[in-house]
Amino acid sequence: MGARIRTAAIAALALTGSMLVAGQAEATGVLRPVATNLDGPRGVATYGHKVIYAVTDGSVYATDGHKRWKLGQVPGGFPPAIDTNAWGTTYALTGAGGEPGAPPTPGSSTLYRLRPGKSAVVVADIAKYQAHDPDPYNQADSPTETNPFGVAALRDGTVLVSDAANNDLLRVWPNGKIKTVARLKPRLVKTPAGLGSEAPPAGTPFLAEAVATSVTVGSDGYWYVGELRGFPATPGTSEIWRIKPGAVNAVCDPTKPHKGNCKRYADGYTSIVDLAGGPHGKLAVAQLARDSWLKFEMGGSPIGSLIVQDKWGHRKELARGKLNLPGGVAYNRWGDLYVSSPVFGPGAVYKVR
Repeated sequence: MGARIRTAAIAALALTGSMLVAGQAEATGVLRPVATNLDGPRGVATYGHKVIYAVTDGSVYATDGHKRWKLGQVPGGFPPAIDTNAWGTTYALTGAGGEPGAPPTPGSSTLYRLRPGKSAVVVADIAKYQAHDPDPYNQADSPTETNPFGVAALRDGTVLVSDAANNDLLRVWPNGKIKTVARLKPRLVKTPAGLGSEAPPAGTPFLAEAVATSVTVGSDGYWYVGELRGFPATPGTSEIWRIKPGAVNAVCDPTKPHKGNCKRYADGYTSIVDLAGGPHGKLAVAQLARDSWLKFEMGGSPIGSLIVQDKWGHRKELARGKLNLPGGVAYNRWGDLYVSSPVFGPGAVYKVR
């Protein structure tokens, strides 16, 4: 993958491993493939009995378990995030593209609406909006840097987009209008050990960016955003935020986590790359690499994790040790759970049982 993909999808992804609460239930889960021989699967969505997924070249497919068909294609290079709304319309979101310092790749950082058999329709240019919506809490690179990474389609036809470089949540209307829903502030963390001589000494306080990789709608109707955590990728410092529907310019503040229209819902996660709202208050959380994205980048383990948290805060890890670099997760209307893995290289979409 190109340098820009590495910085946007890794440094801005800020990948890390899994820290679970003490006393949680024993890990369970069997993986049954529903789509195989895929090149870098990431985005996953459902509509009725159909499972929809995206791969590296930007193609988006649907399968009913017997056959598959192509819904459309958007500019590739890194597999897009996808979601399908209650009316069956599928949206695909491209992230940052191109080399650092160079003009962005045409079609990158854009939200598309897919039409089977026809060209994808541009709904909104996220980069154009973010160029005039700088991150006021930016810690590195340009405050207008953008890497749209998570998407959730709402029943009213609008679409939520989480930006992993601008560290915010956006709402996009069908006519391309965009509003900033919430901004995620950085968090003071302690530098972990084992990062090499170029990193600050272990235990050094470091203000790390939120890196808003993921967004979903819970069964309660609230909007949930998951963080990856920027450098130094300290395990256990990724949060999940619960945002009041319809909010505008809310602030998700780790120093005041229970005030305003954005409140902290969960803490202690690592490397969140996707969220899925399930039945009865369940929230599925996909974490990219258990030992931290930085450790993975340094040659460490690619094993990630899939955790389901209920509304009382209880967590259960599914398919423990069986998922390498998971990229996307989705529930269907009956509560069946699907996950894609790995996000780089040959992979599959699985039903988790």
